[in-house]
Amino acid sequence: MVGNLSFFNIICNCLVLNSRSMKRIGLLSDTHGYLDDRILEYLSECDEIWHAGDIGNVETAQKLTGTKPLRAVCGNIDGTELRHDFPERQSFCCEGVRVLIIHIGGYPGHYTPEARKEIISSNPKLFISGHSHILKVIYDPKYQLLHINPGAAGIQGFHQIRTLIRFTIDKELIKDLEVIELGRKGVISM
Repeated sequence: MVGNLSFFNIICNCLVLNSRSMKRIGLLSDTHGYLDDRILEYLSECDEIWHAGDIGNVETAQKLTGTKPLRAVCGNIDGTELRHDFPERQSFCCEGVRVLIIHIGGYPGHYTPEARKEIISSNPKLFISGHSHILKVIYDPKYQLLHINPGAAGIQGFHQIRTLIRFTIDKELIKDLEVIELGRKGVISM
């Protein structure tokens, strides 16, 4: 009887662990030191925040970190303190999905040499970059990965509409992707 109870507990624990193998991700890039309440509101529904670089200042990173766990890379405008806190690239697993984030990485067919090298060596299923301020979600059949550039959430740059992306990683599936438009870049939201 004790053996069966122990086996039953193991099965229940596995079911609980499997039911929790889902994370809601809030993805943004190129905030350039600007976060409004709407951004934080959209991110509040997420389990983690990922930032693809050009955070802009330490205060922005602190606001994000104070909201949810933050995974970020530094971008080309980020100063010494942000470069100290955040690497140039991150490669990690989230719920069974290998992820690679590089600020300046390009996109399928137009990867930077560094990004191509990292993609080949780490074999991600999800490759995220920022920098261009151009929203892109593209499947790359050559490397069998999904590429996402969330556009720019900040108010500086040549983009017209500020954007961020939310999606779910459920076991090995990337699903429920939402593109969120935050308004025109010149309009500051409160």
